[in-house]
Order: sequence, then structure tokens, then C-alpha cells
Amino acid sequence: MTFKHTLAFLMTLSVTSATAEELPQAGNAWFKAAQDTLAETLKQQPNTDTAKNVIILISDGNGVGSNYATRLYSGQLEGGYGDDYVQPFETFPNLALVKTYNVNAQTPDSAGTGTAIMTGIKTNSGVLGVNENVRRGDCTTIVGNEVATLNEVMTDMGKATGVVSTARLTHATPASGYAHTVDRRFEYKLPEGCTQQADIATQLIDAMEAGTIDIALGGGRRNFIGKDITDEEGRKGKRAKGENLIARAERLGVQYVWDDMGMALAKTDGTPVLGLFERSHMMYETERTGEPSLAEMTAFAIKALSAKGGDQGFFLQVEAGRVDHASHASNAARMVADGKAFADAVAMADALTDDGDTLIVVTADHEHAVAFNGYCGRGTNILGLCMEIDDAGVEHTGEPALAKDGKPYTVIGYLNGPGSILRKDRNWNGGRPDLTQEEALDIDNVQQALIPRSSETHSGEDVAVYAKGPWAHLLEGTLEQNVIFHVMYHAATQ
Repeated sequence: MTFKHTLAFLMTLSVTSATAEELPQAGNAWFKAAQDTLAETLKQQPNTDTAKNVIILISDGNGVGSNYATRLYSGQLEGGYGDDYVQPFETFPNLALVKTYNVNAQTPDSAGTGTAIMTGIKTNSGVLGVNENVRRGDCTTIVGNEVATLNEVMTDMGKATGVVSTARLTHATPASGYAHTVDRRFEYKLPEGCTQQADIATQLIDAMEAGTIDIALGGGRRNFIGKDITDEEGRKGKRAKGENLIARAERLGVQYVWDDMGMALAKTDGTPVLGLFERSHMMYETERTGEPSLAEMTAFAIKALSAKGGDQGFFLQVEAGRVDHASHASNAARMVADGKAFADAVAMADALTDDGDTLIVVTADHEHAVAFNGYCGRGTNILGLCMEIDDAGVEHTGEPALAKDGKPYTVIGYLNGPGSILRKDRNWNGGRPDLTQEEALDIDNVQQALIPRSSETHSGEDVAVYAKGPWAHLLEGTLEQNVIFHVMYHAATQ
């Protein structure tokens, strides 16, 4: 279109409103795809029915940046460029941004964030199921400051409840569903003189006895048996000698399973189940053997809770805990692999439930100090070196982009962590290693970082929350993290 024709067209627009189909870009494939998206969005109607079932899936540490990396990884696994790939929860119609800070921490920890999601209040860093009036580690401050968790609330409504995690079941996020403690570190042992609360593992078995947790699947076997007791894989426990919470659970009628075969044979008729598949955290997805995947545990929990809850329904918390652990190690390869396993669990939960009566909420508790480097061309391997943009085509040129020191760099980096390019004896001065693509793509590669730390940290920026089902439309805008609880509670009580 010439300048004269363009000017005439714009003058026409100023007099009359052109339809989208009359715009000069109407034939463009991107334009058409956006029009299709708009048409689908216009069809949406809010669901204001009661949520019989509520499922919240939390990918620990999977903020907007980490989620971006997982999206590219998943799409590139399927042979695409990756950036245009759509993860299962990214099709959900409702979306908001979530503020993740704790009451006393600009950059949050998972105990404080888990408590916000599961109790409806913000609280301090490092504490679970209590308000901000406690002092971390001081058991004398817990009395009168406990708050109700969503598992407890949903149980009182007659629903079955469960918790699933690839981390230890006594770790911060899964424990936020049932535990009340002044310190998340009290997983199996209390400090001397602490009589005001039980350790977290004991609280889980107490919850199963009380019926506030029906299904618990994850890691952390060592925290349930004494140091004189050998588990099924030949490892000793960490509790005091003679203590065996697994045996206690079995005496209560709880089914105990410790590997994938055991879970496959376990009843899903509503009988309570305790699955402890590793001594500590479960394996990363890249190494997983002999234990169920997060999607498999999710499927088992939904079937068992559906049977137990019946017409009253169920509540389930699912956590991909090892996404967080991989980022702490600055190991992006395992972070995105476990992120993909989380997306598979979301797809499983969606497939096994009905949008009409099940609210599904997908979120992260916080983000990590992850960063993305350079102007990389389309299709650059998200785990590899940043490749130059091809000005004459779509896909990258295959030539690594170089920094001012003449060396290539990876797409993913961290602002701090064990891969720091700084040295103790001098500031950065060309000492960065000359990384090859093969080295960058190694599963054990530690991403380059700036500030030296033994473990990479969380960061405080907003995370996303995706939702579908009854009252999911209430999750919109920019929200305080504790609002998520209130939406789930509202959906279940209308």
C-alpha cells in the first residue's frame, strides 16, 4: 500500500469504523489467530455454581520467568520453537498476578507463602499455620496464634482432603495444609522444652487420625521412623530411637505404600493412604525410577478422594516441590523437566474432573532469581547457548551470540548462586569459562550466575495464578496471595 493509499485509508477510518476484516493486516496469520482467540473469549460465561471439588496445584518456585523457561522446554521437546507452545494451564480462562511477600520478608519463603494460600492470612517467613504474632523458633508464642488450614476447613464441610508432593510431606508447602508450627524446620524433632506443639511429621499422622487428611503422597520417610529403624530401601530414620509413625498410621487403618508398585496395588475406595516414596525428597523427574510421577500421584489421589468424599466432594493440594530445589542448585535442566512433569499433573487433574463442579487453581508460591540473557533467535535451545537472530529468516543462525569478553553465554542465568562468575580474589575480569553448547546442555550443568552463593535464592516478584471452574473468574487483577484461599473457600460454600 502506497503512502497516498495508506493516508486515504486512515482518513476513511476517521469517518467510519472499519471492521477487523477490512484492516489491511486482516489476512495475516497472526491477526487471524488473535481474532479466533477473541471469539473464544467472548463466549465465556462465569460459572457461579458451588464447587463440589477444589484442587490447587502449586509449582514451587515457578514464577513467570521460570514458567517461561518450562514453556520453551516443553515446546522444543515436541520439535517446535518453544515460545509459541501452550502449557495445559495456560488455556485456563482466568488469570491474575499474585503478590508473594511475607509479613516480615520482601522476598518470601515457602512456609509463609504456603500459609497464605492455605489459611487466608499472610504471616511471617518460616512459620506454618500460625499468624504473624509468633516468633520463629519460640514455641511459647504459638498458643492462641494458630489458624485453620483449608484442609481442616474443608473437612468440617464434609469433604475428603489430600496432599501430594514430590518434596518431603513435612516440607513447607505440603505441611501448610495440616501443620501449625513456629518453625518449618521442626519436621521430626522439637527443641528441648518445646511442649506447646508436636513436630510436623507427628502432626500429619494426627491429622490422618482426625480425618483432616485422607490421602498423603510424597517423600520424607526418614522423618517418620527412628534412627534405629531401617526402611524398605535400607536407610535409617531420623526420629528418636523406637519411634515409628508409619506403624502408628497402619494401626489406625491407614494403607502405607513406599514405591510405585505399592501405590498401583493400593485401594482407592476411600481407605486413607500414606505414601512415602523416598527417604527425603522424591527423585527429580530426570532420574525417577521405582516411584510414581506427580501426574500418577495426582490421579490416584483424585480417584481415592472422590470415593471418600462422595456427594460432598474433595479438596486436594498438589505440589511440584523439586522445581524449587533445582533452581536453588542453579540447575535449569532439572527445573524445567520437573516443571513439565507439573504441567502433566495439571492436565491429569483437568482430565479426571468436570469443569462444571470442580475449581482448579494453578499457581506458584514464589519465583527464583532467574534471568534470560541476550537477544536470542527463535528456536534457541532454552538450556543452551544464546544463538544469533537470523535477519533473513525465522530460526536462529546457529552461531552463538558473544559477550564483550568474546565468549558465548547461556540463555538462562541466575542473579546469584553456585555458578557465580565472580571470584573471591578479584572482580570479574574475563575469568568466565568459555562454555560449549555440549557443556551447556549437560543435565548437571550449573547455570552461570552473578553473585556467589552456595544456594540460589528466591525472588520477590509477582507470580501468576490460573483458574477454571466455579468462581474462577474471581481470580483477576493483581492480588495479595492470601486472597487465593478466600476464592477457593467462597467457591466451595456457595
